[in-house]
Amino acid sequence: MKIVNQNLMLDQVLHPSIDFGIQTVFILIILVGLEAVLSADNAIALASIAQGLEDPQDQKYALNVGLILAYILRITLIITATWVIKYWQFSVLGGLYLLWLVFRYYTNREEHQKEGASSLNFKGLWQAIPMIAVTDLAFSLDSVTTAIAVADDIWLIIAGGTIGVIALRFLAQLFIGWIQEYTHLEDAGFITVGLVGVRLIVKVIDENIVPPEWLMITVIIAIFAWGFSTKNPVETIDS
Repeated sequence: MKIVNQNLMLDQVLHPSIDFGIQTVFILIILVGLEAVLSADNAIALASIAQGLEDPQDQKYALNVGLILAYILRITLIITATWVIKYWQFSVLGGLYLLWLVFRYYTNREEHQKEGASSLNFKGLWQAIPMIAVTDLAFSLDSVTTAIAVADDIWLIIAGGTIGVIALRFLAQLFIGWIQEYTHLEDAGFITVGLVGVRLIVKVIDENIVPPEWLMITVIIAIFAWGFSTKNPVETIDS
């Protein structure tokens, strides 16, 4: 059955049947909306990785190249999704990786907050780029599964993912500035990164105890509302 599903997805990629009906547009809007809501914590993580580079041009370059690689990995994940889902080890590795990012952030935070640098401490350009790609891939393990549940057409999922990666590029750039402006924003982002990591692992243990998607989205919105609730003093931003 898995082989049949995989062949069906490959056939849809090679021979897409595109229907621009009202239902198709509605589903695409839902996919883009899900990407937008579920990408905030992803953008925070990517912004923190890029922020470790002192030169703003290097930050932009790392995001551009890293997200091009991330897009290739995400499309590969979409095409091979039915095969990947069969192996629970991918979800566990993705969840553990995200939890490791959270651990690294909180263990380095006090030292690097004083320096104004990234708490993740990925300072080399060619260290940051693959980390950006792998981080997006870890988040995609959950978002692609959600997209497949919403839409049957592979081209729709790819279109939603493409728009999501483009939005993520600009969102991550905005978060680089916002992290320095809002006191709790980076903490809020990494709390949600941890929630996504735990969710990936819990889904492997027992899908029945995983909170519904609407509850996850509500919690993420509430956490980010707290993240944007307090601004740093002006003198702290300028220093």
